[in-house]
Amino acid sequence: MHQHPSPRSPLSRRSALTALAAVGALLLSACSGTPAADTPASRTGAPVDGGTLRYAVAGSPATASDDPHGGLGNESDVLRFALTYDVLTVPGEDGRTRPRLATSWTPNEAMDRWTLTLREDARFTDGTPVRAADVLYSLRRIGGKAAENYGRLADFDMRKSTAPDEHTVVLATRAPMADAPRALESVTFVVPEGTEDFSRPVTGSGPYRVERTGAQTTVLTRNDTWWGKRPHLDRIEIQAVADPQARAGAVASGQADVAGSVSPAAVKSAGSSARTQVVRRDGVTEYPFVMRLDTEPFDDPRVREAFRLAADREALVDTVFLGYGEVANDLPTPYDPSAPEDLPQRTRDVKKARKLLAEAGHADGLSVTLHTTTSYPGMDTAATLYAQQLSDIGVDAEVKVEPADTYWTAVYAKKAFYTGYYGGISFPDLVRVGLLSDSPTNETAWRSKSFDDGFARAMSTADEARREELLSGIQRELWEDGGYVVWGTGDGLDLAAPGVRGLPDGPGFQRMFIDQVWMAK
Repeated sequence: MHQHPSPRSPLSRRSALTALAAVGALLLSACSGTPAADTPASRTGAPVDGGTLRYAVAGSPATASDDPHGGLGNESDVLRFALTYDVLTVPGEDGRTRPRLATSWTPNEAMDRWTLTLREDARFTDGTPVRAADVLYSLRRIGGKAAENYGRLADFDMRKSTAPDEHTVVLATRAPMADAPRALESVTFVVPEGTEDFSRPVTGSGPYRVERTGAQTTVLTRNDTWWGKRPHLDRIEIQAVADPQARAGAVASGQADVAGSVSPAAVKSAGSSARTQVVRRDGVTEYPFVMRLDTEPFDDPRVREAFRLAADREALVDTVFLGYGEVANDLPTPYDPSAPEDLPQRTRDVKKARKLLAEAGHADGLSVTLHTTTSYPGMDTAATLYAQQLSDIGVDAEVKVEPADTYWTAVYAKKAFYTGYYGGISFPDLVRVGLLSDSPTNETAWRSKSFDDGFARAMSTADEARREELLSGIQRELWEDGGYVVWGTGDGLDLAAPGVRGLPDGPGFQRMFIDQVWMAK
């Protein structure tokens, strides 16, 4: 779930999207009191200090976690962790890896050892300094919880990693890893060495500290001794709300100041309201249909191709994203700069799809169950419409809407056919988590030696352009024979009260770092 763009192309891609699709900048409006949906917003104006921000974010109290090193299934948990703990690196607005607790990093010649220098002025809120031993302990603990966190740091060899002095960490990787600093972005939450009890708030060194916390609501207050740029807000109240419509309604009714990941319909509605403004994060939302290659009928490549050809992508994008999206071409991370751009666009071909199914022994049709949920707006709509499209090729797809609060533990990476969700994960991170033969969460059961070898070659290549060329090459194999139907990408959409300023608008976890948000008086 490590989600961010690669540094080479985000600006050019964003510029291209802006020109072609008029999505515009994704900043908040400076026009307090003016309806701002579909208009570029602005961070301009002198920030003012003070106030409490109430943020309704996707999260289920039933699956809430206090352990920053375990699973990160709730965005509400990630937001809380990002405000209370320091991380080693963060994604910048230009997509490049930026320093946070680590001020610099240097690889050895083989790129399997990375030396990180830590800042010397970081302190936990109890006054004790943040040491390299704390960092190494935290990283080792993350590595030890691979079964819970989808192998977040699986490519690092923590047993061979060391902390030679108070402010230096040498991280070993299991193989050459040219993008190691990026793999450390956002989720390397550092806690004091030896911490095991997370049943109570644990001391952090981040920009905020926990005032009180519960399964649904957490209240944070500014950490005035934080080493970084002083946060503007006095307090941040995080509300975990599973239903996207309820999140949007909380802002519209004045019960929250920000609602994360709302539906396009809610944004359309807000377009005529002076009480909300819209933050658009372009092309970061995906609901791919995931097929497991080790399970019938998807173990037959002809069936997988038939299912891809059954998709009416334009209809899905129009219906699910309501104008806030565009057609995709079965690449799971089409926004990644390494995504090949010269592949032919798959289009709906019912006749060919029926022929492929007949060749696979399904001339009389077949029945499948398509699992989906309502965790993110439009997931259930997408599944319902796609099931209708599948009926045109002789497939009886039963749509089963699963509870949102257990979907990511009971369905994700377990069922043979389901609706997935990506929020901006980079291609290398997706490969590590789910596409190598030994990936901890190989959701499509994709196992290919040539793919594995190609990724290893890319990660041992220092030259960035050549590395992306190699990554592009292995994506062609995935496009041809993989287990994804990626029909479109949609903008991430948040609603905010008119006075909120400075909300991050990047993909993935970049938007969780809200320590510089402020509220106009």
